[in-house]
Amino acid sequence: MINYNVDTDGIATITWDMPNRTMNVLNEASMTAYAGALETAMKDDKVKGIIITSAKEAFIAGADLEMILGLDTSDASKLMEQFSQLQKLFRSQETGGKPVVAAISGTALGGGFEMCLASHYRIAAANPKTRVGQPEVKIGLLPGGGGTQRIPRLIGVQNAAPILLEGKDLTVDAAKSLGLIHEVVPAGELLAKAKAWLMAPATEQVVPEFGGKGAKAIDGRAVQPWDRKGFKVPGFPGGQVWSPPGVMTFIGGSAMIRGKTNGVYPAPKAIMSCVFEGLQLPFDSGLRVETRYFVSLLRDPVAKSMIRTLFFGLQEANKLARRPPGVAKQVYTKIGVLGAGLMGAGIATVSVQAGLDIVLVDRDQAAADKGKAHIAAELDKLVKRNRLTQDKRDAMLAKINATPDFGALKDCQLVIEAVFEQREVKAEATRKAEASLPADAVFASNTSTLPITGLAEASSRPANFIGLHFFSPVEKMPLVEIIVGKKTSPETLARAMDLVQKIRKTPIVVNDSRGFFTSRVCGAFISEGHRMLKEGIPAAMIENCARYAGMPVGPLSLNDEVAIDLSWKIMDQARKDAAASGHKYESSGTEDVLELMHTKLERYGRKNGKGFYEYPADGKKRLWPELTKYFPADPKLLYGEGEEKRAKEDEIKKRLLYVQAVDTARCLETNVLTNPQDGDVGSIMGLGFAPQTGGAISLIDQVGIKTFVAECDDFAKKYGNQFEVPKLLRDMAAKGESFYGKYHPAKAA
Repeated sequence: MINYNVDTDGIATITWDMPNRTMNVLNEASMTAYAGALETAMKDDKVKGIIITSAKEAFIAGADLEMILGLDTSDASKLMEQFSQLQKLFRSQETGGKPVVAAISGTALGGGFEMCLASHYRIAAANPKTRVGQPEVKIGLLPGGGGTQRIPRLIGVQNAAPILLEGKDLTVDAAKSLGLIHEVVPAGELLAKAKAWLMAPATEQVVPEFGGKGAKAIDGRAVQPWDRKGFKVPGFPGGQVWSPPGVMTFIGGSAMIRGKTNGVYPAPKAIMSCVFEGLQLPFDSGLRVETRYFVSLLRDPVAKSMIRTLFFGLQEANKLARRPPGVAKQVYTKIGVLGAGLMGAGIATVSVQAGLDIVLVDRDQAAADKGKAHIAAELDKLVKRNRLTQDKRDAMLAKINATPDFGALKDCQLVIEAVFEQREVKAEATRKAEASLPADAVFASNTSTLPITGLAEASSRPANFIGLHFFSPVEKMPLVEIIVGKKTSPETLARAMDLVQKIRKTPIVVNDSRGFFTSRVCGAFISEGHRMLKEGIPAAMIENCARYAGMPVGPLSLNDEVAIDLSWKIMDQARKDAAASGHKYESSGTEDVLELMHTKLERYGRKNGKGFYEYPADGKKRLWPELTKYFPADPKLLYGEGEEKRAKEDEIKKRLLYVQAVDTARCLETNVLTNPQDGDVGSIMGLGFAPQTGGAISLIDQVGIKTFVAECDDFAKKYGNQFEVPKLLRDMAAKGESFYGKYHPAKAA
């Protein structure tokens, strides 16, 4: 786990190499072993200096998140003691009197980078793929090994802000330019350079004894900047936080955090407080402040929910945990895309970037060429941002055959249909494509709502028919919802998942139904916004409450983005299908809103510049002023203040989240979703569902199922049966159960 060696020159090398792991992590066992090796080196009079490095490709990935999830967080004082030990260990590393070099062999994140920061000299191997940084904020935590105190003291608060508050990682060259790394050298010279720095003549310095009184003479290189007499925090006059620039930095920073997070994420606020308080104190007191804030975040359900979904849930999905076993992996070289509109061109763009040959088919050559031009424009953006060379851009574009000829699909391994969202149009495209496709090719529909089993009726090989629901814009949205029809074979599912992995998207697998999972839940969110409009809740209040609940946009804005005319067509198709099948159409109670906006007012959303919002030429959208003419706002809510209005705002926020969570639970009960984690990953990655909750199912756990059911029952009485909870939740509430009460990442995988 930790290899220790002292050479004939008195240089001790501590090498991290955790067995049965692809990356080194900080956990109880590894830190105990490391502490032992460090203590041995510090106490050995023959040791002149210490090198910390890794035998693996990466240095240290950070804390073991399985350990974090498994912690008992009920006792705050116990957690304080536990995590203060990490601070003491890193502090003993930098105050032990012997110079320590971090020889950074590869990526060093979180606690791994904090170990480097607690070293006196940092040398990194040159590698454009290596990243260093503090990503903890992305999972609801803050750096708990001194990162909030060391980084601002090294490079100043403004330079530290993106690293700490946004979790932005850095290349080793960028880290060197900031002053977080001292040298970047060829990988083969890493250890030799580290040793050379340690073998240079020592410079004696007298420093206070750590943790005691008096002073001692040590190698001057073994003293961190903040332990030197007269140290000042860079960036502020005299190093004072309360200098005018310091005050402006923290006041402005706090406002920016509030603006970006809408107050729903506790971690950025805690990080800012930690830096602000810590920089006004002696370094060791600042570390204690950091530990207190770290423990407070650790005890907040937000962190565990975000870790579970945004780390382990995503990891499982990207590793294809739901892939049927026993099916040979499909190696893709060429696929077809039917429809060269925004969705089809987007799918082709991400596919050609993954190295695939593409046949892009549309009704005529002009339409196909327009799709290829869109792809060229997307690749040009990457060239402009220096993320793609001109030669590679040209080579990618050459791999796309834009044509109206379905015969060009003859050697495609899979085809994705992205034509108009109408059953008859899709059926015609299916028949034409299958006439040319190889017999074993997979046919995938990009429909957002139409049941896959019904669409497969147009196919001569329904076992090879599956749904691949991409999200717009395809180039940016990470999720693909894979829909399994009644006749879809396990082999087809496995091969579809292989493609999603190939094009670097995150898959979730759902069973067939109208709207599947994501479109159905998205519709529930939008419909609740429509209901609120009809109730007299001001449009601005609806939209702002959605954002303050953690959603990226409000339901009215989202409806404009997905297109009001598309929502109307989906509703109209559902009514027609219900009539054709003899089933009763289940009304949402908001059809009149869509009829008004689509049919009477011809406001289709952003696509025609008219929806719930206006889209003027200056690009700054604003709510349509005449909306109040059709949906008069309640004056008490429009102009009211005080507790009554705040209570109403809280209720609106809950309604907008709960209506999505209830529908997600229904999807679990009816086996549309087969796993709670797919519901959480899908709701965040596909719908932007309040990430601080961990997803729509995690929200129910955070609230507590019993409380959630009671609140939904109250909402159902007041606002309608969209809040009627499924039997699954009532049974779990009666038994005192939860979805993730006994969750463990290893067992889940």
